[in-house]
Amino acid sequence: MNEKQQIILGIETSCDETAAAIVRNGNEILANVVASQIESHKRFGGVVPEVASRHHVEQLTIVFEEAMSQANVTFEELDAIAVTEGPGLVGALLTGVNAAKAIAFAHDIPLVPVHHIAGHIYANRFVEDLKFPLLTLVVSGGHTELVYMKEHGHYEVIGETRDDAAGEAYDKVARTLNLPYPGGPEIDRLAQQGEESIQFPRAWLEKGSYDFSFSGLKSSVINTLHNAKQRGEDLKLEDIAASFQASVVDVLVKKTVDAAQEYNVEQVLVAGGVAANKGLRSRLTDEFSKLAIPLVIPPLSLCTDNAAMIAAAGTVEFNKGNRAKLSLNGVPGLDLEQFNDEASS
Repeated sequence: MNEKQQIILGIETSCDETAAAIVRNGNEILANVVASQIESHKRFGGVVPEVASRHHVEQLTIVFEEAMSQANVTFEELDAIAVTEGPGLVGALLTGVNAAKAIAFAHDIPLVPVHHIAGHIYANRFVEDLKFPLLTLVVSGGHTELVYMKEHGHYEVIGETRDDAAGEAYDKVARTLNLPYPGGPEIDRLAQQGEESIQFPRAWLEKGSYDFSFSGLKSSVINTLHNAKQRGEDLKLEDIAASFQASVVDVLVKKTVDAAQEYNVEQVLVAGGVAANKGLRSRLTDEFSKLAIPLVIPPLSLCTDNAAMIAAAGTVEFNKGNRAKLSLNGVPGLDLEQFNDEASS
């Protein structure tokens, strides 16, 4: 079929969102349906893998049938089915992969594997065309990376977290502050109301490194709270949140700006759930407005996990000729560069 008419069904079940979407040409959303599990996991203070898998099993058929209905397309009109191969929770991944394989087999439709982080990167394609070479700051609950791309479907990780991801640090600090789950948005909300009155550390690491580290910052926040309690002092939650967020944002923004200039990129993208953070979005927008490098940040609805992004990345893989066999499995620790190499071979 002509590339201008490509229609792809995307399926995403890597964590706690059950999602299906129909995307045309890799940049036009015909339907994007997400069934969130936040309320189910809230009472546990985090995602429970077994609960997530059971919800996916219950919701998958409903979600992809709703996407097909909204887009008003039939299986005969689909060029491919794109599904998240990894990384993610193994049980959650398997529900999506097996559903995609069943549909692909039943309707004789090509099956395309997608890396979850590649999906987050390609969520930006719904905002603007990608211009290469480009740099993406990936910030989510499980990932903090700087990814350089010289062309479509080619990923080079030039910096990554050595311990906690940014979103993971947000969630752990939020639990320490007894904030409701999910903690990241709560800290962001409080930070807007507070002042940066506490000097928390910034982990710059060795000179020239684009890697990240947030474990020390998390420990510093916990120790500050513990010491204040021992002394009988009351610290304002808003000020703790503002000070913590300032430390995270300073490092993320500085390393992204430095890498963008060193690699002489044409465009900078932001991807992942933490891309919804108002403090981060504001600082990045301010810094890149001073440079001649365009910045692209997806709308909030496309920052968190969804299937439109999987279909968008799947369109690129489909056009590269990447096809999965019916032996496709979920790979919880799938490496982005390894996926890149395997997809190209």
